[in-house]
Amino acid sequence: MMGFTTVGVVGAGVMGTGLAQAVAQAGIGVVLVDTGDDVLDRARRRIDEGLRLHRLLARSRGEDGPAPDRAEVQRRIEYTIDLGALARADFVVENITEDVDLKRPVYERMDEVCPPGTVFAANTSVIPITAIGAMTGRPDAVLGMHFMNPVPMRPMVEVIRGHHTSEATVERGRALLDALGKEAVVVADSPGFVTNRVLMLTVNEAAFLVQEGVADAAQVDRLFRECFGHRMGPLETADLIGLDTILASVEGLHTAFADSKYRPCPLLRRMVAAGLLGRKSGRGFHVYDHAK
Repeated sequence: MMGFTTVGVVGAGVMGTGLAQAVAQAGIGVVLVDTGDDVLDRARRRIDEGLRLHRLLARSRGEDGPAPDRAEVQRRIEYTIDLGALARADFVVENITEDVDLKRPVYERMDEVCPPGTVFAANTSVIPITAIGAMTGRPDAVLGMHFMNPVPMRPMVEVIRGHHTSEATVERGRALLDALGKEAVVVADSPGFVTNRVLMLTVNEAAFLVQEGVADAAQVDRLFRECFGHRMGPLETADLIGLDTILASVEGLHTAFADSKYRPCPLLRRMVAAGLLGRKSGRGFHVYDHAK
C-alpha cells in the first residue's frame, strides 16, 4: 500500500528540480512537469550538476558508499510539458510560483487526470493547505510538504495537515519521506506554518536593519552565525531561497493576518524590482561569482 512507483513533480524550478533528483536517487520514477522545454532542459542540467555535487560532498564527509549513477538517475525522470502525464503518478508534489491564481488551474487539471487514490502535496511557503485542498474534489487527500533548499541534502520536512486532510494522507506523506531518507514534523495549518512564519519575519526585519544603516548584510549574517551558531545568516538564507520568493511570502503573510508587523521592507521590494534576487541572479544582499 505504501510503495511508490511514480511521483509527479510539478514545477521545475530550484525546489522542484531538487525534489525530482531526491526522488529519482531513491529509486522511484519521476514525472517532472513544467510549461516549457527550455525550463526542462535547464532542470536536466541542474540535476546532473546536483548529482556531481552530491558525490563530492559525500567524499568530503568520508562516506564511501557508491556514487549515484547519473545516467540511471536521469533515466528515472521523464521531462514533460503535459500535465496529463501525471495520470500514472501515485503521489504528486506541486512546486509552482506562490500565487493562488496560478495554482488553481493546475490543481483542477491534476484533479481531472490523476486517479482518486493519488495524494497531492503542496510544497508552498505561505498559502494555507486548506485553501489549496478546496481547489480540488479531494481535500482529504491534500497536505502540505514544505521541503527545504537544497532538497537532496536537507533531512527534515515540515508537513502540514489541512482542515480536511485525512490521517491516511498524512501517513502516505510520511511513507514517501521515509523512502527519501527524510524525517517529518507534522503541524497544523496556518499561513506560513511554523518555519516561514518565523523565518520571513526574521529576514524582513534584517532587511530593515540594512535599510536603516544599523548594519550591513555581512555584519548581520556574521552575528547570527557566530553568536547563535547558525550555519547561515538570515540574509544569506534569503539569497539562497530567492528574494522574489521571500517578498511574495512576506506579502502573503501581510495579507493573511492583516497585521502591520508583516509589512514588507521597502528595500526588499526595491531589490526584487531591480532583479537582485540572490544566488540565482548572481546578486542579492551578497554578490556571487555567477547565477546559480
